[in-house]
Amino acid sequence: MTTKMVFHGSDIEKICDYYHLNKEDIVKFGANVNPLGLSASVKKEIAENVDLFSSYPDRDYVSLRNTISEYCRIPAEFILPGNGSSELISLLIQERAPKHTLILGPTYSEYSRELSFSGSTQEYYHLREERNFTLDVEDLCKTLENGYDFLILCNPNNPTSSAIMQEDLRKLIAFCADKDIFVMIDETYVEFAPDVEEITAIPLTREFTNLMVLRGVSKFYAAPGMRLGYGITGNMEFLSKMREKQTPWSLNSLGAFAGELMLRDHDYIQETRDLILDERDRMEQELQNIPTFKVYPAYANFILLKIRRDGLTSADVFEACIKKGLMIRDCSSFQCLDGEFVRFCIMMHDDNTKLLNVLKQL
Repeated sequence: MTTKMVFHGSDIEKICDYYHLNKEDIVKFGANVNPLGLSASVKKEIAENVDLFSSYPDRDYVSLRNTISEYCRIPAEFILPGNGSSELISLLIQERAPKHTLILGPTYSEYSRELSFSGSTQEYYHLREERNFTLDVEDLCKTLENGYDFLILCNPNNPTSSAIMQEDLRKLIAFCADKDIFVMIDETYVEFAPDVEEITAIPLTREFTNLMVLRGVSKFYAAPGMRLGYGITGNMEFLSKMREKQTPWSLNSLGAFAGELMLRDHDYIQETRDLILDERDRMEQELQNIPTFKVYPAYANFILLKIRRDGLTSADVFEACIKKGLMIRDCSSFQCLDGEFVRFCIMMHDDNTKLLNVLKQL
């Protein structure tokens, strides 16, 4: 009797050792990072300004906040930069100190991990597969009447790639405001959406004080190692309390400088959107013709598939792909995701074609 290995998306060394592969030969379809890599112009500027490491960053990050303000079209005083969205999630939960949290699932596990340190109860509201993982706002509001004081959403959501439209978000946040429920929305993937303005909750921070939106540069700008994130809220009192508890200079000088360059690199932004939107549409269309899988509408830079063929597991699909040097994500570890699912992000055209060819053979 043999037991199939189950790997997390970041277990690259274990995967290489198990399948006797070279790390450099693997296409990382599980990482959800922009396949273009760092912008060439940003790389050049970083290299020419490495001496910034010899000075402390501005403690208030005034220039960076002004750049984010222009990028998001929101007042600079609404913005709190941080050491990745992970630091901001931790600070937000620490300061909010929720007692009863509801998480929209299936989703990113870091929310649950941070909540586990807070003393809050945590429960999941399940997005339903029969609705293509789209949210039933009225039903969620009914659930929120059961004594919750904190709601966590990822929009577009990971791993489902589904999204909540801004008008539905407005209804939901207004309901939560009446019930004294604070809402945290993680918009890590929103810049990959076909129409960002249709989905983003950032304009709603002008209307509601029970809301904080988080973003970063890890995925869209291919800079997970930089650890630059930022939170946006119109609740000045809450923002001030978060800032007081934040470690001084949590974002380094070069990271703050590079972040400004990234958000102003309009050519890179357009090139990324052209690539992801075109390739995502192409892959969705081709996947619709593969009876082995059900494909769901995708708003992020990744696509979720449900396996329809009896006896074929997510581990089987992962193995078929990794043997060709294509590392997708086996979704069996995601909370609230019943059944056999895999997820993969959009890469360069030729690599996407290789993946499609493997999936067609299953």
